[in-house]
Amino acid sequence: MSTDTESVKVWDPFVRVFHWSLITLFGIAWWSGENHDMERHKQAGYAIFALVVFRVFWGFAGSRTARFAQFLKGPGAIMAYLKTHDGERPSDGHNPLGGWSVVALLSVILVITLAGLFAVDVDGIESGPLADWVSFDTGRIASEWHESVFKAALAVIGLHILAIGYYQVLNAHNLIGSMITGRRERAKGEAVEDVKWSPVMALIGIAGVGALTWAVMSGFKFG
Repeated sequence: MSTDTESVKVWDPFVRVFHWSLITLFGIAWWSGENHDMERHKQAGYAIFALVVFRVFWGFAGSRTARFAQFLKGPGAIMAYLKTHDGERPSDGHNPLGGWSVVALLSVILVITLAGLFAVDVDGIESGPLADWVSFDTGRIASEWHESVFKAALAVIGLHILAIGYYQVLNAHNLIGSMITGRRERAKGEAVEDVKWSPVMALIGIAGVGALTWAVMSGFKFG
């Protein structure tokens, strides 16, 4: 295996589909909410919920660069990265700072979607599928969280975009291209291997997330 000029596969298809689908669905959810198209807003929310839950599963069962254990590092590793990283050598997947930004993004979006599942509007007309499991007051609190945490999500997304721009423009790392093709150029002398993933684990994750999402959409009422 050459380690000089050939490219290396760093992102599996599930990470890439998650990334671009989340961008699209988040935009749809925002637009539909602003225009009071609640049916489309709910559908986008269910899809986002399924995506995030699968990404959490894939963070334990997915390819090397998809796993939380690979990119979540402690304070010491982060400080060492900041002191020694010159921006010229690409990371194998997420760097220590980027890894925690992924967790922050997943966390705020999961909070938004979970709050939306229990949310009730002020008139009690529109509500999430799990609103019957909580009191009206709790549903209203969930609705407020659903709206307020959205601002936090915008802040996290903004920082994510700025970081990508920094590496894309100032360090000439084609992060956007890599997230489209799944590949990046191998640094000179770099011996990292292509990522691999298990089709069996992917099918298990898709089936499990599909079943959970269906149950949530039905309000866990199966009668």
